[in-house]
Amino acid sequence: MMPQRLQREEYLKKLIAFQDKNIIKIITGIRRCGKSTLMEIFQDHLRSTGVENSQILHINFEDFDYRPLRDPAALHSYITERMARDRMTYVFLDEIQHVPDWQDVVDSLHLRKNLDIYITGSNAYLLSSEIATLISGRYVEIKMLPLSFREFLDFHGYLLEEYKAPNGTMKKRAKGKDGEAYELRDLFEAYAQFGGMPALAEAELDQERANMLLDGIYSAVVVRDILERGKRKEQRAVTDALLLRKIILFLADNIGNNTSAASIGRTLVSEGLLDDGRKTKPAVQTISAYIDALLESYIFYEVKRFDIKGKDYLRTLGKYYIVDPGLRTYLLGNRGGDVGHILENIVYFELLRRGYEVAIGKVGEKEIDFIATKMNEKKYIQVTDNMNAPETRARELAPLQAVQDNYEKTVIAMDCDLISDVDGIKIVKALDFLLSEV
Repeated sequence: MMPQRLQREEYLKKLIAFQDKNIIKIITGIRRCGKSTLMEIFQDHLRSTGVENSQILHINFEDFDYRPLRDPAALHSYITERMARDRMTYVFLDEIQHVPDWQDVVDSLHLRKNLDIYITGSNAYLLSSEIATLISGRYVEIKMLPLSFREFLDFHGYLLEEYKAPNGTMKKRAKGKDGEAYELRDLFEAYAQFGGMPALAEAELDQERANMLLDGIYSAVVVRDILERGKRKEQRAVTDALLLRKIILFLADNIGNNTSAASIGRTLVSEGLLDDGRKTKPAVQTISAYIDALLESYIFYEVKRFDIKGKDYLRTLGKYYIVDPGLRTYLLGNRGGDVGHILENIVYFELLRRGYEVAIGKVGEKEIDFIATKMNEKKYIQVTDNMNAPETRARELAPLQAVQDNYEKTVIAMDCDLISDVDGIKIVKALDFLLSEV
């Protein structure tokens, strides 16, 4: 039985906050992460507050019925002819990147005070500098991600409950739709394996079916958003499908590792990973262009390094994280191990969900996994799968101890027997962090 549609409350609240404001709402994120469903949920909200169906226009540019509206003039006419004259009309434009010069249409429509405009797009080119300049100051971007661990539990019908352990401490566990109790660690391992793409509701956590669904998502990203990118103005075409695939596999296999375009090229050739007999490594500019395409399609995110003492970003050796752990399983197989990097990947996106800007910290020769900043708030965070061995504990604490300011410092660990702070550094269990209220 299919689970009920998850409301994605945090994103819905953001749309409601900007409802009827004279500003364009742009929802971005990888394909199939729930952008269209969020629009439908918000439309249900509108109807519940008295908005009539005639006031709602929803156009999905990947629906063949709307193919003629990919023409900018036709789109403009279609909307202006159907908008209400004496009350607000809510316009939803889904996957608008298919409309050439869409920004001109939207900019014109925005001049009409009784149109409230909502847009989705699956490619960061949507807000490239050229386009963003045209609609600058007139839009807000809502960045959507696949399900968090907490949402994953809700989505698959698990309810969190507290219980008292024999030693008297309060702990959490989950109860399934079958009434059985499940350990959170087991459910986390399922999340790390299957990921949080909402489409996986149809797979019911079966790996073979999950791979079929993820293959469709992956193919859509690669074919529609990357291999076709050369059709857009001022963008370098991605023409070498084999090289693209190998870069994707390399980045998926090296999440959380310091990486550069040059190091990718050297590895692909030295380890014979291109499979077609090439002896010369691809040009760094080519690899960089292909990585840019992956970042634009939201399948990977880049995190830059920040020199804490020098107070400046470094140009070399950033890290890449994959938007969904299930996509990594699809690409590389469920190999087990590598818990630390997978946990680091999951924590990174949880920080993004909570509204933080994230960088890697460099302090002397040491490295801090994440510097998370939001408004006047700053946190230094280390992530590790196990904090129990003395040598591991010393290694994870050392970079945080080297920072000479008073901002919050935390180690997030999957396994840790410590329950007290160390030198003012908080020790937090990973599942507690992921399930804590935002």
